[in-house]
Amino acid sequence: MLGNFKLSIPTKLYFGKDSLNFLKDELKNYGPVIMLSYGGGSIKRNGIYDSVMSILKSEGKTVIDDGGVMSNPTVEKMYEGAAKVRDNNVDLILAVGGGSTIDYAKGVAASAYCETDPWKTYYLEQKDPVCKIVPVASILTMVGTGSEMNGGSVISNHKENFKVGKVFDERLMPRFTILNPEFTYTVPRYQMVAGFFDIMSHLLEQYCSNFDDNTTDYLAEGLMRSLIHSSLIAVKDPKDYEARSNIMWTATWTLNTLLKMGKHGDWMVHMIGHAISAHTDATHGMTLASVSVPYYKYVIDGLCKENSKGIEKFKRLAVNVFNVSPEGKDDRQLALEGIDRLADWMKEIGVVMHSSELGVKEDMLEAIADSTVTYHTDYYKFERNDIIEILRRSL
Repeated sequence: MLGNFKLSIPTKLYFGKDSLNFLKDELKNYGPVIMLSYGGGSIKRNGIYDSVMSILKSEGKTVIDDGGVMSNPTVEKMYEGAAKVRDNNVDLILAVGGGSTIDYAKGVAASAYCETDPWKTYYLEQKDPVCKIVPVASILTMVGTGSEMNGGSVISNHKENFKVGKVFDERLMPRFTILNPEFTYTVPRYQMVAGFFDIMSHLLEQYCSNFDDNTTDYLAEGLMRSLIHSSLIAVKDPKDYEARSNIMWTATWTLNTLLKMGKHGDWMVHMIGHAISAHTDATHGMTLASVSVPYYKYVIDGLCKENSKGIEKFKRLAVNVFNVSPEGKDDRQLALEGIDRLADWMKEIGVVMHSSELGVKEDMLEAIADSTVTYHTDYYKFERNDIIEILRRSL
């Protein structure tokens, strides 16, 4: 295990079919004004909204409605939500939805009393809040981001063609989260499988780095195998409770900071995916899927030329997660076969395999590369020309 680290995950989780029953107990810990943040209205159609509102009213809460959070929440929407918090002296932001809604709620919670421009301060300059922070809680309806148990918040600025993530400290982690797998049943198939790949990408971003023998890598391998198994069941029967509950639990543990302990991490797939979303407004998980295979193959070829140690992790992925036999294969062949098995699984669950399916065109590649944050990972020093080539291979 590398380095020294601190692990603090203060979020309280309630899991299972009856988990919403605990909302009433938690609400007693907060003041009278609750801002209810949610997306396009699906929770009104499937009954979750009414169930939550009934509990809020039974506890005598004043509810500030904050619907309309988009799948890639914008800076303008964040400013709007922050104004609602200030104007109504909100005591708790309750985010009901998927990762976008919860990400948005954290941005609003940190921005409401910020005396500077939150977009510049938090997302561009990556500074931490020094102002009053409004508590956030969540009721999860779509799995993928792990935002229900971390401090991450991703916001888009379409005027600047920029989508940026800020990982806030534990003050912005949801105080409590309600996880009922049945709440995910009505998510459209496209969004469902996009979430599945988002989970896999989070696992790979943390796993595919470092070369030491790391306990968290063994945990990640188990979570990847569980995800692959359960996702293949869920795409055939989206209401298979066992599959959906295992996927929900996997998503939460994938990005609640546990798997980054003693790790450097990669995250370049996310940087490229964010840039694609900034230019196309495409679904996050699908942008990741569209570039992952060309990205990892590009890295593997770079490793063979520049860093023979690094390829050991991709060999391990092939053998321990995708059951590739190493017999008769050299290092490159073994590593690439593991990525091919990854691609096979991606096709089986039905995610986007090419960025052109998301609206990316050849004449957009340079602009997308300019919107991509690049840095030196454990494996490769990525520069603008590398991003352009990966994007070209993704078309």
